[in-house]
Amino acid sequence: MMDLVIRDAEVVDGTAGPSYRADVGIEGGRITTVVKEGAAAGCLRPVARRVLDAEGLALAPGFIDMHAHSDLALLRDPEHTAKAAQGVTLEVIGQDGLSYAPVDDRTLAEVRRAITGWNGYGDDIDFSWRSVGEYLDRLDHGFDGEGIAVNAAYLVPQGTVRMLAVGWEDRPATERELDRMRRLVADGLREGAVGMSSGLTYTPGMYAQDAELTELCRVVAGHGGYYCPHHRSYGAGALEAYEEMVALTREAGCPLHLAHATMNFGVNEGRAPELLALLDRALAEGADISLDTYPYTPGCTTLVAMLPSWASEGGPEAVLARLADDGSAERIRHHMEVVGADGCHGVPIEWDTIEISGVTEPALAEYVGSTVRQSADRLGEDPWTTARRILLDDRLGATILQHVGHEENVRAIMRHRVHTGGSDGILRGDKPHPRAYGTFPQYLGRYVRELGVLSLEECVAHLTGRPAARLRLPDRGLVREGYRADLVLFDPATVAAGSTFEAPRTLPTGIPYVLVDGRFVIEDGRRTDVLAGRAVRRTA
Repeated sequence: MMDLVIRDAEVVDGTAGPSYRADVGIEGGRITTVVKEGAAAGCLRPVARRVLDAEGLALAPGFIDMHAHSDLALLRDPEHTAKAAQGVTLEVIGQDGLSYAPVDDRTLAEVRRAITGWNGYGDDIDFSWRSVGEYLDRLDHGFDGEGIAVNAAYLVPQGTVRMLAVGWEDRPATERELDRMRRLVADGLREGAVGMSSGLTYTPGMYAQDAELTELCRVVAGHGGYYCPHHRSYGAGALEAYEEMVALTREAGCPLHLAHATMNFGVNEGRAPELLALLDRALAEGADISLDTYPYTPGCTTLVAMLPSWASEGGPEAVLARLADDGSAERIRHHMEVVGADGCHGVPIEWDTIEISGVTEPALAEYVGSTVRQSADRLGEDPWTTARRILLDDRLGATILQHVGHEENVRAIMRHRVHTGGSDGILRGDKPHPRAYGTFPQYLGRYVRELGVLSLEECVAHLTGRPAARLRLPDRGLVREGYRADLVLFDPATVAAGSTFEAPRTLPTGIPYVLVDGRFVIEDGRRTDVLAGRAVRRTA
């Protein structure tokens, strides 16, 4: 007698093969039986203590969010409906080179300040860990020792590692500092991280030269992990930045996963085929490459990330001091508006594309939902004056939407055979990007059913089997006997993202059931109190 049988489901199994009708049995958190319709005569249908009639629903592996920013949200919000309601059963965190392990007391304070806009400062979090292993253990225990809402895998953040070994200085690492970084990365991988991330338009990680990154990637490769860079430019010089990462990892012998692999800004309109041709050449030569994207055009980050890298040398307090000084602030403005700051991907900033999506200081709420230019026009001042005030008064905590994407690029990249899905979802702010609540139903509803950019079977493989293979998870990502019962049931005819830019926290429709470890975290479209998620550690 099994725990659960899901009966008469249309199984989309994560392989990209044709779907099929089947009964799926679950016991002890694993798929124990898959009986296809029309199986051999006399084959008994599986029985269980509970039978769920899945007539009209598709059954797929749980979705894997390859680029998530839930590092503190998983410890703050036991419901975590933003992801659970989408059918996400595993998130990959520690992204963009900045997260909370490994740290010491100094760097913990610095990184909390640096990414307040992503995760909040964390006053409500018990930062009892310092190592990667201790952070993963904290995720395992979650809330009252029961766990977390969904599973999580972790990338060692190269920027945080550099913060520990070098600090916030823009200079090459010494050999002694490089040795320490090698040890920190190796320790994190031995403790269960699946790879290493970088944020090469974020300080202090962006101060690393290619030779330094190559040495760290050798360590990652030696431990069976992969490198996930937010590379040096998504705007001017984007193709060169992609090529740099391909060459670097080829030299290191390290698998490469390109984070939020977009081609943004006006200089890159219609140029996605050039990126894909670059990747195809590398793949044909034997490179191990994958990528993730979100199915939207605008990006999302912090306002301080738009500044030139030299303005951030020394850390957050040094940034604030430069912004407070009129001479330094004018130099920053010139680089942003005229030269094209590296923080804005080498493109002169267009203030009418920069929408304030969240602030930490309530008195600044009037700016949320408006572009910097709109607010400046309302106040009768130039946009830099407005932006500078927001940066200073919010102490660098403001988040933004950057409306610089191109729909044809989004569609072209998501079709590629090494593509996977990642929300890049920042859950903080009064008006977050709708991708945080809508990425996976957006793929299924808009790009599969409405536009036909991908078939249902292909899309599910992009969101399940393919990312599980990148993560080297031997028992996740497919509907197959012996695999973990991380599953989602959705209605292909109605599934849709409810979130919009106007109402970004609206939950999706058409996803009535989600299981983590064989237990319902979403049942009849509502979040249960189940906390079945755990840290998913790298396997050899």
